[in-house]
Amino acid sequence: MSLRTTPSPAGPVAPRRTARLTPLPSPAARLAPGSFLGAWQQLNADATIGHCVDNLETSGVLANFRRLVEGGPQGAFQGFWFADSDLYKTLEAVGWEIGRSGTDRWAQLLDDVAGLLERVQEPDGYLNTYVQGTPGEQRFARPDYTHELYCAGHLVQAAVALHRGSGDERFLTVARRIADLVVREFGEDGRALIDGHPEVETALVELYRETGDQAYLRAAELQIERRGHGLLGPGHFGAVYFQDHAPVREATEAAGHSVRQLYLAAGVTDLYLENGDEALLVAQEKLWESAFGTKMYVIGGHGSRHRDEAYGDPYELPPDRAYAETCASIAALQWSWRLLLATGKPRYAEEMERALVNAIAASTSETGTAFFYSNPLQLRTGHDGSSEDSPSERLPWYRCACCPPNLARLLASVHAYAATGDDTGLQLHLITAGEFSAPGLTARVETGYPYDGDVLITAHGTGELSVRVPSWAADAAVEVTGGQILAGATPGGYLRVACAGDTTVRLALPMTPRLVRADERVDAVRGCVAVLRGPVVYCVEQADLPGGVLVEQLRLDPSAAVTEEGTRLRLSGFARKDDPDLYPAHEPAPAAGDESITFTAIPYHSWANRGPGAMRVWLPLA
Repeated sequence: MSLRTTPSPAGPVAPRRTARLTPLPSPAARLAPGSFLGAWQQLNADATIGHCVDNLETSGVLANFRRLVEGGPQGAFQGFWFADSDLYKTLEAVGWEIGRSGTDRWAQLLDDVAGLLERVQEPDGYLNTYVQGTPGEQRFARPDYTHELYCAGHLVQAAVALHRGSGDERFLTVARRIADLVVREFGEDGRALIDGHPEVETALVELYRETGDQAYLRAAELQIERRGHGLLGPGHFGAVYFQDHAPVREATEAAGHSVRQLYLAAGVTDLYLENGDEALLVAQEKLWESAFGTKMYVIGGHGSRHRDEAYGDPYELPPDRAYAETCASIAALQWSWRLLLATGKPRYAEEMERALVNAIAASTSETGTAFFYSNPLQLRTGHDGSSEDSPSERLPWYRCACCPPNLARLLASVHAYAATGDDTGLQLHLITAGEFSAPGLTARVETGYPYDGDVLITAHGTGELSVRVPSWAADAAVEVTGGQILAGATPGGYLRVACAGDTTVRLALPMTPRLVRADERVDAVRGCVAVLRGPVVYCVEQADLPGGVLVEQLRLDPSAAVTEEGTRLRLSGFARKDDPDLYPAHEPAPAAGDESITFTAIPYHSWANRGPGAMRVWLPLA
């Protein structure tokens, strides 16, 4: 029998204290069904979440729990030692989707899993099926390896989502028991232990926000303050891999395993939002400048090294060797959201948008049931096969299945990242069609963005309406009826309008395709440009080239006009013919045999939906 209370209206992040901006209650943000984000969210509800649930069975994740109860199936633990987190992230997706749509599709699943967790959890609160079900493993004996606190963190986040989305108390009870164990064992009077994979930090802060129990906030603070003191040892890749190389106030360069770095950064920012320690915020903003200013791919991807799934040196961004793990882009969005709440600076929202419409969107197929783990910006002709490390097409599941359920939980809650609001008014950060409500002021947004730059906002009520203007929108035009412009459409800022009664705002963003180059220190793409239209990054895919012309042979003519064909672009340039010499003589101009050609570019997020084939984002100039 379900144990339920009244659902909470809060979304994934609900600061109690020092936020500059206040997230809207989840029901106060609704995406339009036909919009880019709204259609994707519905695809997630219709296909992706159910696909994840099905794979919890086929991958053995649920069997790992069942084998630990009396009379359960026999056999060895299946999957990676952190496989429990696949279940928890899927449960979190279910929680947010229930809160969004009220669905009862997964009621039986929740009943079954709640019973499993209650039976598998030990009397003192411990719960980890790998350690519990593997002979010789001891609790917290290998914190650099076993991900016990990482899994506990995802359990806590799932419980918070289910409590906020449906009022379900069962999972919150289980989560509080394991959190209480963390407080006892690793709190003020416990031993100094941290997990090799940060995640529990932000989860404990959110559990504090949900319950008001200060012990969870203090436990998160201790986890964060213990970082950087060598507690985990060097490991195979060094302490930086575990985010144990420097205290959080001193670690101002993005380094190590990118997902671990970004999850830790989100947790540190969460802690700032509750304790107001300015030194934490200063360090996080410097860290963000390092990650986003010197180590991020143009698609919003993070992590250039496959060897340890890590950030490289500043400007080390090879397109064909990009790791750019999907989970890293999701974590980067979550961190940027917290910094946006902390500071109100629009640059954080712009980078959320970049990741959403490019790297994160590319990671899911048009069916919603196949996924990229890593996201390269170039795939060479002749690449054969697909794996987590080197994709040629999306796969339905992975042995290390962190990304699909991570996508599911993000998309189920993505409406909660679009806007903020309070008694002073409403702030729109992600440009998307939908309806958004703050106390005293509501707004309906109609737009075909990110493909169409025409944004029509109809506001009702009294207060200040703020709309983010992208930094690339140098010639944005504004028309306001029934309100007063307080600040114009400055690129990289916010259009601010005082509303009283009914107010109409029309914002016209220039969507002319543009060529961008990388910083000269990005050696791998010197002499190349990327094509963008609005926030959308484009690529050229082999499927759109005429026979006999390879992606690698293209050179773009930057002086030629770009023609728009719906969401596609037509570009002009040259196709260099094959040369029998591996190192032919340098030819500064097109050779006599080069072929003049027009070719199609497609949004990066849509590549590899027609089967495997070569692709590239950065195009050499003719």
